[in-house]
Amino acid sequence: MKGFKYYIGTITIFSIMTCSLISCSNDDDDDEYLGNWVGRSVFDGSPRSGTSSFTIGNMGYTGVGYDGDDYLTSFWSYDMDGDFWSQKADFIGSARNAAVGFEVDGKGYIGSGYDGLDELNDFYAYDPSSNSWQEIASLPSTGRRSAVAFGMNGFGYFGTGFDGDNDRKDFWKYDPSTDSWSELVGFGGDKRRSATTFTIGDKVYLGTGVSNGIYLDDFWAFDATSETWTKKLDLDEEDDYSITRSNAVGFTLNGYGYIACGTSSGTLASVWQYDPSTDEWELKTDFEGTSRQDAVVFSNGSKAVVGLGRTGSLYLDDLYEFFPFDEYDDED
Repeated sequence: MKGFKYYIGTITIFSIMTCSLISCSNDDDDDEYLGNWVGRSVFDGSPRSGTSSFTIGNMGYTGVGYDGDDYLTSFWSYDMDGDFWSQKADFIGSARNAAVGFEVDGKGYIGSGYDGLDELNDFYAYDPSSNSWQEIASLPSTGRRSAVAFGMNGFGYFGTGFDGDNDRKDFWKYDPSTDSWSELVGFGGDKRRSATTFTIGDKVYLGTGVSNGIYLDDFWAFDATSETWTKKLDLDEEDDYSITRSNAVGFTLNGYGYIACGTSSGTLASVWQYDPSTDEWELKTDFEGTSRQDAVVFSNGSKAVVGLGRTGSLYLDDLYEFFPFDEYDDED
């Protein structure tokens, strides 16, 4: 059936008879999926979840978040080639978690979120060449947390989230050249918080999330050239499979999109691969660390690492790189 590539081997009467006559071992190939996770350098800062992140070249950047006791402002970079962390200039806004991060033309942006009292609408730009922050125009709308954001074609895009009273579905466009925001129209999806995005070519794919206690299954593609939305195959097509969840991570590797981890009646470790040419999903090897939500991901299109986050009240600082077409190896 379209959208599902999970195959279950059948046992014929002949094979049952054969196994009764000769010694035969159980072949578990049908229960194994492609994909391998390899442990990388543990985060140098305190374990945390709900951080904001963006990737510039081969450097991943992450900061703010919550460690179970405090909202944070510390900010770090991860060298994806060298596999090491470096502390950078602290975020200059108020400490927060559940904020967004995105990259536009070599600069990173962090904004919105929750400071323990209020949902926020302020935004800040980070320049890696000078290791410095600058406050930019605030979102001209209600503050919110658990939104999504991405950079495309020289602009930043921000939308959805929770404003303290209501889940949102509005979208906004940020122009760095004029330091201004404008509202976009045309998104036909449900209101949501804690959704996931990934970018393939000139399209951004958005799905998952929760609204009014319901995990959402609609899935959308945003064309950055025309700034229009197209509905794609649902994330629980005819109940044959279910990718529905919230607080997951999304990333891109070599032309495929991925959704990993998150929560749905408990934290998840499952990983799904999306093929944009067929609008189909395929199950991959589970994330090999502790199942988690509110993790961080760095991806430059050819490498992807996932880590941090939390499981219940346990805050995490480990990091793993994903190789989607390698055989699983429990020794690495």
